Amino acid sequence: MTEEVLMVRVYLHEADHGRRKTLMQEILTLLQDQHGVEGVTVFRGIAGFGAGGEVRADDILRLNVDLPLMIQFFDVPKVAEAAIGILGDLVPGGHIVSWPAKRYGAATPA
Repeated sequence: MTEEVLMVRVYLHEADHGRRKTLMQEILTLLQDQHGVEGVTVFRGIAGFGAGGEVRADDILRLNVDLPLMIQFFDVPKVAEAAIGILGDLVPGGHIVSWPAKRYGAATPA
């Protein structure tokens, strides 16, 4: 049994702030409480750079660590697209990407 889902990635930095908390925490709260999306995971990068070209990396010589973060989630397209609509007001333009995918097997709560 397969089900069509929409995979979504949101690209941030550790230092990004939301209205009341870190942007990462605010996004997780929105995804869980308001949309109940499935399969949310946060990845912390060891290095990366964006359109501005500033490299952010984890090394001993840097005192101010602001590493890249990636939040990934999926759900049926209707729910995922509604979540993207809310996140668009919080996340800088161009930092959300999505693509269709298939979920195999029945969804089971962890």
